[in-house]
Amino acid sequence: MHISRDAIADYEGRIETWDAATETAMVCEPTSTYHEHPSQRLAQLTALIAVTRGAPIATVGTADLLLRDERGERRRILQADQTVYLHPERDGPAGPWMVVGEDVLPDVVLEVDHTTDARRGKLALYESFGLREVWIDVPEAPSPSRPATRAPGLTIHVLGPDGYRTSEESRAFPGWTAVEIHRAMHEPALSAETVAVLERVGRALRDREDRSAGDGPFLRRLRGEIRAEERAKARADERARLCRQAALRFEAGTAERLETLIAGVDERAFLAAVADWIVVCATGADLLDRVRRGRAAD
Repeated sequence: MHISRDAIADYEGRIETWDAATETAMVCEPTSTYHEHPSQRLAQLTALIAVTRGAPIATVGTADLLLRDERGERRRILQADQTVYLHPERDGPAGPWMVVGEDVLPDVVLEVDHTTDARRGKLALYESFGLREVWIDVPEAPSPSRPATRAPGLTIHVLGPDGYRTSEESRAFPGWTAVEIHRAMHEPALSAETVAVLERVGRALRDREDRSAGDGPFLRRLRGEIRAEERAKARADERARLCRQAALRFEAGTAERLETLIAGVDERAFLAAVADWIVVCATGADLLDRVRRGRAAD
């Protein structure tokens, strides 16, 4: 469709490309859930990787990648389906666009080819812009207009001295393979296998950057909550073990009353004392009395 040089500045619709020489935009509308789901899922996946890494990762969606001419006017615009910055605090765009030659360009851009083929022209434009890594994903959901030769899957294009080359794994996200990325973006719900992969990639990023495992307030809080849950389970297991010991040593009903007395007790020292009392007390009544007096003293 035709979009003039004046109109493109205020155009809010989705485009694939726009060229000032012809004032022509390639527009693919409307978009479907099959097209939008992978790019939104990628934002979720990178957020989970960031938790393990201990530092934020930003996804900025379909924002313009802008090339200016010698007069500073818009020369060409590209919009990817998703753009990823590994260091947003340092490299993120300063303004509303990502400007070639002025801003640090994204570490990864994603193209979702549900009915189109980004290899036909757009990949070459990304290469001319200097985009370091481009992922082209063909969704699992079929489309009547998709050529039969376009099988579902993800292809990673990594920029080198001689242009793009395909790679089985990402350079930006070390060790994350094309097969793993595609599966993660199209699973109905994240599998245990995918979660393990995200943790592995997060650790690889952390190691590559020599980043402390404790970096990041969210990660510290999350690990604190996990430790608290593990500690609570360990105490619950210990209380259950003490009740079983009491049931074996004393008369019927002692274990049930002991369970009530020590419910919610979290102090390791007190539980250790209960274990000693089970050994030294002559009767269940003596044990329960010791526990009551111990709780009252606390």
